[in-house]
Amino acid sequence: MFLTLVAMLSMTTAFAEGDKVANVDNVEAYELNINMNKLSAALDLANDQKEAVADIHHTFASELMFAAQYANNDRKALVARAIDNDVKWMRYVLNEKQFRTYLTLLNTTINNRGLNK
Repeated sequence: MFLTLVAMLSMTTAFAEGDKVANVDNVEAYELNINMNKLSAALDLANDQKEAVADIHHTFASELMFAAQYANNDRKALVARAIDNDVKWMRYVLNEKQFRTYLTLLNTTINNRGLNK
């Protein structure tokens, strides 16, 4: 239990490493470079899940970078759609416990980067 908590906290740090609440006009707020090994450990992924999660994350990160190129209202809609797609696909790949942990990490990352405003 304690190790899971430590892994979650370190994963949250890895997701938002070096970031303060970001200005959403800054393209760096949309760059999601995560350590897949730490994410795998935090979620306790099986080998077949690791590749699927990496592919889903790559698509999510690409969609966020695409959204960063647009004006504010369009950007908000594209970010919301990217998040919805990511959650939908992760729900399919992860079990319930893994999914709850992933949502915690995702929400923390989105809040730290200021993408929820």
